[in-house]
Amino acid sequence: MHRSRFAMGVSAVATLSALAWPAHAAGTVEMAYIEPEKFVDFGFGNYERERNQASLNQSFQRLARQLPDGQSLKIEVLDVDLAGELKPGSARDVRIVRGSVDWPRIKLRYVLQAGSTTLKSGERDLADMNYLFSQRSITARDGGLPYEQRMIDRWFTETFVPPRP
Repeated sequence: MHRSRFAMGVSAVATLSALAWPAHAAGTVEMAYIEPEKFVDFGFGNYERERNQASLNQSFQRLARQLPDGQSLKIEVLDVDLAGELKPGSARDVRIVRGSVDWPRIKLRYVLQAGSTTLKSGERDLADMNYLFSQRSITARDGGLPYEQRMIDRWFTETFVPPRP
């Protein structure tokens, strides 16, 4: 009797462990920035450009988790114009957002593949002219480029995530 309880316990642990694994592994994303020094506005100086690049990379890595296992998304960022305008100051540069002609824009080229098969590809000019008027408020969780991340999230969902029935 003692052994059967032990066997049942091991079986339950094995079942719970199997349930803890995700339903599928995530897809992957590969990022490339084509001549970022020529982007309209990707930040001021190398430090800010590297920080903004890391922030965009994290956004796309997070989104790639929604892709099925075996799919890979290759993205070439061709141009970036961040939300707001950079106003150089004496001690520290400040980005001012007004909601006029300073909306975020990103031009990119993408290829979604499953193995060697191309599922989708194209070039897109992402823009959000209403970036200050979204129903979703900006929080600290949104990171360093919240307006750009929200714009990318919307594009990714519309382009790669199948609608739910």
